Amino acid sequence: MQTMSDDVFGKIVDIESEYKDRGYAQGKEAGKDAGAVEGRELGLERGFDIGKDLGFYQGWVQTWLDAATTQPGLVPDRAQKKLLAIKAVIDSVPATNIEGAHFDDRLKEIRQKFKVASAMLGVNISAELPTNSLGSTAARIIAENVTKLPDFDDTVNIWVYEEIVEGKKLTEIINTQHENVKYLPGHKLPNNVVAIPDAAEVVKDATHIVVVIPHQFIEHLLDRIHGSIRPDARAISLIKGIGISSQGMTTMTQIIHRTLAIPVSSLSGANIANEIAEKKYCETTIGCSDPDEAIVWRSLFNTPYFRVNCVSDVIGVEFCGALKNVVAVGAGFIDGLGLGNNTKAAIIRIGFLEMRRLAMHISGAQIQESTFMESCGIADVITTCYGGRNRRLAEEFVKTGKPMSQLEKELLNGQKLQGYLTADEVHSYIDGCGVTDHFPLFTNIYKICYKGKTPNSIFDGLNVDFSNDTRAPSPAL
Repeated sequence: MQTMSDDVFGKIVDIESEYKDRGYAQGKEAGKDAGAVEGRELGLERGFDIGKDLGFYQGWVQTWLDAATTQPGLVPDRAQKKLLAIKAVIDSVPATNIEGAHFDDRLKEIRQKFKVASAMLGVNISAELPTNSLGSTAARIIAENVTKLPDFDDTVNIWVYEEIVEGKKLTEIINTQHENVKYLPGHKLPNNVVAIPDAAEVVKDATHIVVVIPHQFIEHLLDRIHGSIRPDARAISLIKGIGISSQGMTTMTQIIHRTLAIPVSSLSGANIANEIAEKKYCETTIGCSDPDEAIVWRSLFNTPYFRVNCVSDVIGVEFCGALKNVVAVGAGFIDGLGLGNNTKAAIIRIGFLEMRRLAMHISGAQIQESTFMESCGIADVITTCYGGRNRRLAEEFVKTGKPMSQLEKELLNGQKLQGYLTADEVHSYIDGCGVTDHFPLFTNIYKICYKGKTPNSIFDGLNVDFSNDTRAPSPAL
């Protein structure tokens, strides 16, 4: 498994220190060469991201100046002037040892000019979709981080489904009161979060798109925005759901990539939105197949209270995030029945193993065993089964006998949950494959939600042996 940890960032800092210790001239030349190569090969998304010394800036600037020469009209005149201004500052720094304060002052000047130039080029704008509680929480984190990241524009645009709340448009409330009073009340959003009711306008010119929307609405949203996406953009999905197609089961990143034709990563973990908003310590997992992009995504999300670990297993992170909601529904049934912690622990264990089995059955060796031990795996199962809204809704389902959709309206202010919907989609897949007997808990949860089975039937047929499960699909399946 390939992971990106704090060690990577420590090495970057060590390299910078080594450059300065060896003398500025050597550091500048080494950095210039690296920055130029990376800038030309991978464009602005790489030429600046991995270092802070002047050489990397020069690689970024030269990339755009070259593009302005070879592709007339690509770079606006005003942006070209700013690029030349950055280059002039870089070239004015003497290629000999200089005092650290002088170096820092020049670097600060370059960074300020860089931010203006990057904004003119229409790059480095974060887009957030949309403003449910998790979306608002993520926007808050990103908005705080981008002000500290010189390679990103300070403004974080968020798509808001326009609603009237207490006689005012929700976008107006967010932009003036800086609070999502409907979905994240009591928690202020930074002033650089801007609410926009048009999703296509939000993603226009954005290089980084964060997708947070109930999974049943994703295809409709993608149809609306696909014509407005930059070709060099990339996205990350915070959606905890999966999709069913005629070809079988697909993940949200696959659906997004298929429609938008851009790289897509995933984020999932033991992340209850209100607790994150209160800045209570937690962890999360980012699945990103490109180590360089993982650095960028981590810089956008990582905080002292929201700790990010990156793995290369994009699909595994997604599957864990989606399937744990089904287990949480089962845990809620146990709470509704009043059967206690021992019974609940048994359901969690069996549910976790069925998650693992289903993931392996669908994707085989693509999903890494260790992913289940990340925050997106076992940690998210535990927190969702004890504190999540899927658990709460399932408990009330048992106690009141009301349909899930009605309970959503009464208890969750109309927000949509994924657990019982994912249970339906999972059952469609395993039933189509003829393997429902290998997933008794998931099958029982589906029947309780949709077929009128009593909550006590959750225990039917749970004596399944998981000891022979392997990373590859079992021949028995």
